[in-house]
Amino acid sequence: MLTPDVAVDLVSASLKLVMLLVAVLVLPGLIVGFVVGIFQAATQINEQTLSFLPRLLVTLLAIILTGGWMASQLMDFCVEVFRRAAALVG
Repeated sequence: MLTPDVAVDLVSASLKLVMLLVAVLVLPGLIVGFVVGIFQAATQINEQTLSFLPRLLVTLLAIILTGGWMASQLMDFCVEVFRRAAALVG
């Protein structure tokens, strides 16, 4: 039977996983955006593509490098959810 404690544990685990996966994708882009912003402020070059293109490339590179790991984390989480569901049913 699904009790409030089990539901809270499931939601908590899913939110932790989402935050981890988002951080893996967002943090490299954030760091590159910060460095490009400092470069733009120092040189007074305000080109839009200079701020967008490096962040896009770094985000794509992060997806390429960590995509397999992220997929395995999601699959492990799904397997765990189905195991818990089977245990709750009977």
